Amino acid sequence: MTGSSGVALSGITWDHSRGLLPLLATAQRFAELHPGVEIAWQKRSLQAFADAPIAELAERFDLLIVDHPFVGHAAAHPTLLPLDDLLPAPFLADQAAHGVGASHASYVAGGHQWALAVDAATPVSAHRPDLLDRLEVELPRTWDDLVALARRGLVALPAIPVDALMHLYMLCLALGAEPGAAADGLVDPEVGATALELLRELVAAAGPENLERNPIRVYEAMVGGDELVYCPFAYGYANYARPTYARAPLRFGGLVDFDGRRLRSTLGGTGLAISRRCRGDALDIALEYAAFVASADCQRGMYAESGGQPGHRAAWLDPEVNRATGDFYRRTLPTLDEAFLRPRFAGYVPFQDAAGQVVHAFLREGSDPAPAVSALNRRYREALADA
Repeated sequence: MTGSSGVALSGITWDHSRGLLPLLATAQRFAELHPGVEIAWQKRSLQAFADAPIAELAERFDLLIVDHPFVGHAAAHPTLLPLDDLLPAPFLADQAAHGVGASHASYVAGGHQWALAVDAATPVSAHRPDLLDRLEVELPRTWDDLVALARRGLVALPAIPVDALMHLYMLCLALGAEPGAAADGLVDPEVGATALELLRELVAAAGPENLERNPIRVYEAMVGGDELVYCPFAYGYANYARPTYARAPLRFGGLVDFDGRRLRSTLGGTGLAISRRCRGDALDIALEYAAFVASADCQRGMYAESGGQPGHRAAWLDPEVNRATGDFYRRTLPTLDEAFLRPRFAGYVPFQDAAGQVVHAFLREGSDPAPAVSALNRRYREALADA
């Protein structure tokens, strides 16, 4: 970690402009301000970001971009450093006061802060404004409107396993049941079955190709052709609202109503963590860099300008940041603030992987939702017992 000429830090992030470019830019600028410091970021695929064990990466890298469901594991195993023991209390208080929804709180587990919310996201809607008039389409306002639009072949949505599970959570919430609050597992069997049927109806109407799409593939399909008008819910990417990034920029917004109430999606985003392998001078520099990246000035400035999707509220409210992205942040902030924070206990991530496969299999070939709900509840009970 420490070279003869100074301090060298290694970091691992995910392979997309949003995940990589702001870290390259901030690392370069930080090194310019701190001669002798080198911060080298590497990337991994979006699927590896969801699946690869963070514990293994923490043995190889000093800085890690992590998904908040991992913090339960971090609280139970020596993987990451507790930032509340290392960063100034006023700085962390500012981060908490200016979080986007539950983004900052999502990295708290076991009484410690395991990462800084440098990126905030939740599933939001997106549409092609240039196609609305051309195809004589009105944006859907309700779930029924959405299904009807999907039957016209104009809708895309991500339905790979992890996204399918997040949509199931959203629909369970719409039906009045919070995932993880059931007495005997993940969700009440009747609610779970209804939610699965609703999701299958939508995916079937939109087309089976969506079973192979993550959010990035959905957005690329929407901007790459002129057939798809609307995505009802996918983790938002402000990049695709930029005219300099996409051939046909998307306009983002909130979610449709279900039974008279607006849908609530499941919080995502990423956090900047420091591994336990980072010590001495390297740790001091890592802490200073993390605070630099998460600061309001960096988040609404260099971080947003270089393609990042900030986690600090100052950026989401900044007029220039919004101007550059077609008001992406202003239009989606209420959805972020309302987003559901999924469970984060130790052992949740393996459950999420397995549960996503159950939901995906049902959407692809299932007929009776009851066995799928039973499998979800059984796996959830087992995950809690193991934790």
